[in-house]
Order: sequence, then C-alpha cells, then structure tokens
Amino acid sequence: MDISSYTPAACEADLDGLAAVYPFLHLEQVGTSVLGKPIHACRFGEGDCRIHLNAAFHANEWITSLLAIALLKDLAASYDEGRPIGGMDSRQLYQRFSVWVVPMVNPDGVELVVEGLSDCHPWREQLLDMNGGSTSFQDWKANIRGVDLNDQFPAYWEEECARRAVAGPGPRDFPGERPLSEPEAAAIAAWTQKHDFDIVLALHTQGQEIYWNYRDYEPPAAEGLAQAMAQASGYEAIKLTDSDAGYKDWFIYTFGRPGFTIEAGMGVNPLPVTQLEGMYAELKALMLQLLHNV
Repeated sequence: MDISSYTPAACEADLDGLAAVYPFLHLEQVGTSVLGKPIHACRFGEGDCRIHLNAAFHANEWITSLLAIALLKDLAASYDEGRPIGGMDSRQLYQRFSVWVVPMVNPDGVELVVEGLSDCHPWREQLLDMNGGSTSFQDWKANIRGVDLNDQFPAYWEEECARRAVAGPGPRDFPGERPLSEPEAAAIAAWTQKHDFDIVLALHTQGQEIYWNYRDYEPPAAEGLAQAMAQASGYEAIKLTDSDAGYKDWFIYTFGRPGFTIEAGMGVNPLPVTQLEGMYAELKALMLQLLHNV
C-alpha cells in the first residue's frame, strides 16, 4: 500500500487482514455508499460499555481512516499478546468494553480525493460541474453527490441549512435536500440506533480540538471527559456554538449521552502522512484516557 494515500480498497483489505490474524475481532457491514461501496465496522471487545469511533466522514480527511485502523491494530495486538496498552490491561479492556470502529464513512468521496476523476467515472460530468470544471478534488469534503455527510443529521438541520446558505451540491457544506438523504448518513444513523452506543467519537481533521457539547443536551459528565482527553492528548476542549446537524450533535440530541468530535492534527486538509505518527500518539492517549475515565 502506498502510505501517501489510502483508498477504500486498501481499508477493506486492512480490515480483512486484521480479522484473519485476530479472529476475536468482529466485522460487520454498516451499509453502502452511493456507488455501492461497503461501509465496514469492526468491533474490539465484548463488554457492556459500547463505544463507537468513526472516521472519514469528509473525503479529504482520509488520514483519519489510517488513524482508526492503527487504533484497531494496536488494541488487537495488545490483547492477543497479553500485554498492556498505554499502561492499561488489554484483557480487562476487552472484557469491559465493546469498541466499534467505522474507519471510512465516505468511501466514494475518499476514492475521488486520493485517486482523482477517471474518464470512465459514472459521475464524471456531474462532478466536474459541481467542482467548477476543475479536475483537482483535493478540497472535496462531500460524498459523491456533493452532500456534506456531517451536515446531514436531524438535529436542527434547518438552522444549519440557513447558516450554510449553500445553494446546491458541491465540494463542501451542502447539507442535502433533507436530513439523512444520503445512504452513508442514513446507514450510520440506523446502525448507531441499532447498537445503542454509550459514547461516540467522530474523528476529523484538523485543529487539535475536542468538541463536546450540543445546545445543552449533553450530559453533565461530557465536559469532564473532554477535559481529561484534552489533557492526555494536548488538544483543547472547546464548547462549540453555531453548529448543527453533525453526527455528534445528533447523537447528543437524540440520546442525551456523551458525543465528541475530535479534530486531529494541524494544517491544511488533506494533511500529509508525515503527521500520522504524531497524530496517532495523540489519538491513542485520548482514547485510552476516555476508557480509563468511563
């Protein structure tokens, strides 16, 4: 695999490889993308406390998929070898938690960013039109239909539409014609409801920040958990305003449980893989601190 990019096919191969090496991991399909690509989930652990981490909601934030896969590999190897991870007993983590990871929510968009627009792409003409005629898609955040998947959730969606004021599909910030209009967003919402998670984390780039609140619907423990994760990772816990319709917004609004958006790394998206090692150290510290505090 060329580590300078990360395709949906490479992600799928990594998950299959992990499941083959570590049969105690559980794979399942969350849903499919507009173009029919599978959206996969992998579970580490069999405990009653259900934690969910997802990545690559935004196409040009594909480096987050590598972070998610690295976390799965680290957890699985630690458990398999019976050694601690970050000073924590990996066997106890496995018994206490079910950590569900969806490493690539937006496979169509990721493929567009990392592989470019082929002459035979089924959406070629529409994509060129949405992208102002440019064949460079490095700034593309949306799914293949030009909808921002992290503006798709029924949590004050109408207010987000008014705030964004984006007329139609394009590289970023168009919330769609209605909430959950896109198969990727609809699939992960239904899957989240099915598994009834206790805590969710949505992994994005960039800014080294942790967003933990939503219109005062968050539980009292949320800020303390965010502060603990911030201290462990060096990130800043931010009380965010003027933002609606995101995945963690919807989760907090719907369930009243802790939900976090993690903005990993620093710079201009897509972040270079030279940041990957440092970003993973921060994510690992953040995640283990969360598990310690729950």
